[in-house]
Amino acid sequence: MILAQLSVYPICEGTSLSRFVKKGVKVIKESGYTYEIGGLSTAVEVPDLDSLFLLVKKVHQAHLDEGAKRIVIDLKVDDRRDKDATIETKRNSVK
Repeated sequence: MILAQLSVYPICEGTSLSRFVKKGVKVIKESGYTYEIGGLSTAVEVPDLDSLFLLVKKVHQAHLDEGAKRIVIDLKVDDRRDKDATIETKRNSVK
């Protein structure tokens, strides 16, 4: 299992980006992967890097389809191999 933190946002589109974010979150929701929306990013659990990059590509396309002319993608990947980790186990480890 790979955990990723993803922020995808257009720039030069004004101060409110919620319409773009909603489109990206819809793509993530439709993927069927476990995810959690945060204030500045979305965490997602995916089986492998290929799945993650395909998901990022689809979110990127959703922003283009919404009319974005320039997009910034901030991606953090946690590919832990020594034990199973999920969004929930990571959150519980700091409680």
